[in-house]
Amino acid sequence: MAKKKTKAQPKKKQVNAENVIGLHSEVTEQPITQTLESNYMPYAMSVNVSRAFPEIDGFKPSHRKLLYTMYKMGLLKGERQKSANIVGQTMKLNPHGDAAIYETMVRLATGNEALLTPFVESKGNFGKYYSGDLSYAASRYTEAKLAPISAEIFKDIDKDPVDFVDSYDGAMKEPRLLPTSFPNILVSANKGIGVAMASDICGFNLNEVCTATMHYLEDPECDLLEYMPMPDFSTGGEIIYRRDEMEKIVETGLGSFQIRSRWRWIPEERIIEVYEIPYTTKTDVIIERIVKLSKEGKVREISDIRDETDLSGLRIAIDVKRGVDPEKLMAKLFKTTTLQDSFSCNFNVLVDGYPRVMGVRQILHEWVAWRMDSTRRRMNFDLAKKSERLHLLHGLEAILLDIDKAIAIIRNTKLEAEVVPNLMKGFGIDETQAEFVAEIKLRNINEEYILNRTKDIEKLEGEIAELEGILSSEDKIKQVISDELAAVNKKYVTPRKTGRVDPADVIEVNLEPEVEEYPVTIMLSRDGYLKKMTDRVLKKASSLKYKDGDKPFIEFPSSNTHELLVFTDKSQVYKCKVAAFEDTKSAQLGSYLPTDLEMEPDENVIWAIDPEDYKADVLFAFENGRVVRVALAGYVTKTNRKRLKNAIYGGSKLLFAQVLKEDRDLALVSNDGRLMNFNTSLLKTKTTTNTQGVQAFTAKKGRIVTAVGAIEDFLGGDVWTEKFCAQALPCAGALMKESDMPSLFD
Repeated sequence: MAKKKTKAQPKKKQVNAENVIGLHSEVTEQPITQTLESNYMPYAMSVNVSRAFPEIDGFKPSHRKLLYTMYKMGLLKGERQKSANIVGQTMKLNPHGDAAIYETMVRLATGNEALLTPFVESKGNFGKYYSGDLSYAASRYTEAKLAPISAEIFKDIDKDPVDFVDSYDGAMKEPRLLPTSFPNILVSANKGIGVAMASDICGFNLNEVCTATMHYLEDPECDLLEYMPMPDFSTGGEIIYRRDEMEKIVETGLGSFQIRSRWRWIPEERIIEVYEIPYTTKTDVIIERIVKLSKEGKVREISDIRDETDLSGLRIAIDVKRGVDPEKLMAKLFKTTTLQDSFSCNFNVLVDGYPRVMGVRQILHEWVAWRMDSTRRRMNFDLAKKSERLHLLHGLEAILLDIDKAIAIIRNTKLEAEVVPNLMKGFGIDETQAEFVAEIKLRNINEEYILNRTKDIEKLEGEIAELEGILSSEDKIKQVISDELAAVNKKYVTPRKTGRVDPADVIEVNLEPEVEEYPVTIMLSRDGYLKKMTDRVLKKASSLKYKDGDKPFIEFPSSNTHELLVFTDKSQVYKCKVAAFEDTKSAQLGSYLPTDLEMEPDENVIWAIDPEDYKADVLFAFENGRVVRVALAGYVTKTNRKRLKNAIYGGSKLLFAQVLKEDRDLALVSNDGRLMNFNTSLLKTKTTTNTQGVQAFTAKKGRIVTAVGAIEDFLGGDVWTEKFCAQALPCAGALMKESDMPSLFD
């Protein structure tokens, strides 16, 4: 039989691109450490150093490139231009695209209100920083120019105060930093997320920062909080002022503080008007949270809420129901929404290309050092220019003695190239001076002109002497910086926007729902079912329902307002409120704790206690003969944590637990028929919850404790108990005889 011809598969086209990188499929094996070092680390450093964090001038590269482009476009003194044009020009320095550049411009603009001292004067809709709904218009519809204060960040930039570097394509030069005449790093709020690190710098008031810097220049150990007591935000609000928090930020650059909204009550309309909010939140976030709380029934005092924010300013209107106290309602909203929020500081700044977390004092130290170098460079530039001018005028002064001689030398010189050498010989001046004299116009070769020019010599000599005197003294350079800061303070008066409130004036409200107090009995079964029984149900119930195979385990009195500590075989404890469980009827199984407390799949309940006010101790007895006395205060948590890990000794099975309000006797019975009775006063209270305690029953191979309780539970009424009592721990106890056992008549 003839074989069927198989259809030939078409050959795949092979890409022959030996000279093109990236088209060759090849798997290269290398250690992960090498990959991280050669690939990941350069990327990480590039993000952190060239994109994410501000430098000591207070700007990120994207800010600096935009502002410098606008400066070169003449927008410091010229008329506004379309934002689209500015963005297009900036792309010569910033290759990251028009959208990213325009977003940078929006943040720096006066209309957006993101900064206390915006550097871009805007016209048109630039959105609002505090509103997620008010977005900015496209760049073709808006206009911008540099704000007046931008003159302080470009001051004397043409006098070589900072280094210039090539742009990304080498076609232009751009400044490495901007020569800001005030510590902009502390004035402009900045946030950056890099690789494995982040930065979050809050802004301070311009005038306060300048004043504090002036005092720092005089005394680096001065109390900075006296002059700049707390941050200032463009969105206003009120800081709950705690000096210890501010001191930590000043000294370390880390820490947090609370800031809350400002509001007013309009009684005739029953409206709470919020007109300033924390810098860390937005109006739509606040409203969504309040609406959610209202739907959940946690806030019932509000009938309506509206976001009336527009380009003229922020306004959240909250309609309040009749009879509601606005102070208490706002205190409640402060606690449950971002109307009151925390600002976490992380002053991570690039210094000489390396990220450093610094406090305000350290930042001022670095800024002053950088500003002194910048000022010194600027003055050296002026000194060189004035010295050069003085040198030329000295040459001009030399020909004043004999103008006719100078004219004769020039007229009698046959070759143009010999004019300068002949002037040099005739008057004893150098080539530069001779070139200057030779270039003077014929009409200016007169005594009046030369005398007027040479009058500047004395003035220049005085200015040069002054510059040399300043450059030779660090104190004088600091005085120059201080004078410039004073000028900024005088020219740009900036009222503080963020207020201050004392913690004692903060109204505290309890958000916990009122819980009815009544006595209950807690019953725990072997399988982990919890019954919360009222006295009325217990009196009427003839029997209680349990799952097949389950049986009662623990029973103790409690209250509906108390908490429970539920211990598990994973050495964990779960904290829960008694009120969280519904009252159990006699025909109900109760609450299944592993489900209700969201325990791990293979986790089982082994005990439960009522800690009441957490002021007593708890006693644990374990199968291996160890007993532990732990202070219940160790289970107190400041937060609402429901699960505590390593909350109990996990080296053996727990047999018994009881809250100790006073010392008592406890008897342990072992599997080899011995009984040991001891008083809990022999145990020291431990503060570590997972401590192993002490060995109560003398350890012996194969010996375990099988029962724990009062000695009367194990001995007859007429038995002499002294032989079983321990004077110290550990103790072996005594062997129980048959005659020691309780009889039917005991």
